[in-house]
Amino acid sequence: MNNEFDFEEAIDIAWCPGCGDFSIRKSLLAALRELNLVKENVVLVSGIGQAAKMPQYINTSFFNGLHGRGLPPATAIKACNPELTVIAVGGDGDMYGEGGNHFLHATRRNPDITLFVHENMVYGLTKGQAAPTTRPGMSTPVQVSGVFEKPLNPMALAISLDVTFAARVFCGDMDQTKEVMKRAILHKGFALVDIFQPCVSFNKINTFKWFKDNTYYLPDGYDPSDRSAAFAKSLEEEPFPLGVLYESSHRTTFEENLDVYKNQKAPLFRREHDMKRVKASVLMKR
Repeated sequence: MNNEFDFEEAIDIAWCPGCGDFSIRKSLLAALRELNLVKENVVLVSGIGQAAKMPQYINTSFFNGLHGRGLPPATAIKACNPELTVIAVGGDGDMYGEGGNHFLHATRRNPDITLFVHENMVYGLTKGQAAPTTRPGMSTPVQVSGVFEKPLNPMALAISLDVTFAARVFCGDMDQTKEVMKRAILHKGFALVDIFQPCVSFNKINTFKWFKDNTYYLPDGYDPSDRSAAFAKSLEEEPFPLGVLYESSHRTTFEENLDVYKNQKAPLFRREHDMKRVKASVLMKR
């Protein structure tokens, strides 16, 4: 394989044996290869958590930031160089909990980036506390009497904020996961893919079997451009619909709305370099 397309990283992986993150990694590697993306033009961005380790296990550029803070640098990287393919990765706690405010405003801004959220309905790195998506009744080391809060619904939340792409997949179906990942990466605008992923160490309820038994595939005739229908689908739970719930191109991207891009389309870093060269030339003529 040509080295510029080889995203495989020969490195020890610290996930627990049987973790759903392994299949998500395989799906992501396959998606990047099948899209013929050059690794030097891809940037993975994350915060903190088991899912947020993903960029360290893919052979490309990455930025690993603070807990819940993956989306701000991802947005900034894309704004500085819109020629890059920027992918943010994190867990449901990282992106919907600590990073919930950034998730809201990234959806509003509509940067041309992709967000893959590993939803295992628990905090995996910090030993099993309830996440924003944990189902009611589950007992954890912190919520010893059982979780009583209503779980966050990321699909409904994103669609209500007029996200331009919202999909949900189950990591046990690596082929669908790969295909939806490819579609999300190619989408122009903010693309959310919520990925059901069992945590084999700290969530003994929402297992591979549970996710398989409590999901179904959207029918072939489903229209993802109908926002009202997509919102109605997003409210369905147990079983949860899998596939692309909503996709639209009616909004301009964050980068397109920036004043610095309205007259010049070159990346910001390149224009600054060119401007220094112009200034140096003017000074020499003087």
